[in-house]
Amino acid sequence: MSIKEEKTTETQEQNPAEEKKTEAPVQKPEEENKTETFWEEAWDFLKTLLISMAVVFLLSQFVIRPIRVQGSSMYPTLESNSLGIANVYSVRANDIQRFDIAIIYLADKKEYLVKRVIGLPGDTVSYKDGTLYINGTAMDEPFLNRAYADSFGTGFMDDVAPITLKEDEYYCLGDNRPASRDSRYYGPFRRQTILAKGAFIFFPFRDFGVKSW
Repeated sequence: MSIKEEKTTETQEQNPAEEKKTEAPVQKPEEENKTETFWEEAWDFLKTLLISMAVVFLLSQFVIRPIRVQGSSMYPTLESNSLGIANVYSVRANDIQRFDIAIIYLADKKEYLVKRVIGLPGDTVSYKDGTLYINGTAMDEPFLNRAYADSFGTGFMDDVAPITLKEDEYYCLGDNRPASRDSRYYGPFRRQTILAKGAFIFFPFRDFGVKSW
């Protein structure tokens, strides 16, 4: 009888020790999941941001770049504050044609210009009585708004003495000749200063479309 009682007592004495072991503090699974979810979301956001920045950089360097026209030097072809995109790829492929719209960057002045390509490398360019001459041959400028140009009379375009361009030079003018600082002021533009060409305008909506590409 006493033996049974001793066994029962021993069993009861062991239980408190076992209970203490099971009461050790542990982190709840829900808290662990919340922490993991936060860092996963933060990493996903960072990856998306970095990828987006890389895509924008590559597009602007090799395919297209956004443009905003400031000033009236290309009026009425392009109005001030017009928004659009320009063609980078064709410039990198050395596909710059006469009468293309060019996006030019002057690093020393930290200034962007939007102008029209008039003369190509090797050309001799001149103006006489408002008429463009390339290598001595008179050429029409179909992109000009004749009604607007004629409103200035003979003062729309001054005479320009013949200038022969080097192999990496372009003669560029604004369509609004009386209000443009261009190759008549800066001289010919080097190929490396031309970042993009053409203009696809999406604002203002009345000008929506491709001006040149």
